[in-house]
Amino acid sequence: MEKKNRISKNIPDDDSAGHAPPGQFVTEKFPVLTFGDKPDIDSGKWRISVSGLVKNEDSFSLKEFLDLSQTEVEAEFHCVTQWSKLHNLWEGVLFSVLADKVSVLEDAKFVMVHCYGGYSTNLPLEVLMDDDVIFATKHDGIELNLDHGGPVRLVVPKRYGWKSAKWVKGVEFMNSNRPGFWEQRGYHMDGDPWKEERFV
Repeated sequence: MEKKNRISKNIPDDDSAGHAPPGQFVTEKFPVLTFGDKPDIDSGKWRISVSGLVKNEDSFSLKEFLDLSQTEVEAEFHCVTQWSKLHNLWEGVLFSVLADKVSVLEDAKFVMVHCYGGYSTNLPLEVLMDDDVIFATKHDGIELNLDHGGPVRLVVPKRYGWKSAKWVKGVEFMNSNRPGFWEQRGYHMDGDPWKEERFV
């Protein structure tokens, strides 16, 4: 596994609340928030499938996934429950790397991310193609445990944390938007923390 690059979002050293989105407070902790029970995931049997509007549908074992180009991303994390952790180092596979691997079709405009345990979340493709969106396997140099979404979770720094889905197992490219788990329950379809898009 070769580490290719690091992406830094120039996070301020001053951890004052002024650098967090409106309505957020800054913390150094990383609380564990999960709806329902944690799924039982055997990392030896873990796979991520890529389907929908792509030229080459595919799936990857954890070993195959880790053999893809690896990147480190320094970015903030903002939870809809109003805490923000400004300094995080994520390591894994950029969403754009996976997208390039399967050749996304022009009709694809949205993505549904599917997870072990029945969770899902939707995002516009253009948001996911940003250079800081990553399928993370490590946080601050430590492999993600099950509590924090291991072996692989999505991290979308410019959206509230429920969009950074834990326990990812599938990526579905779509031509129209449809709500995921929390979006069906009243959460905002986009979830931009700087616009305070918490609920509809």
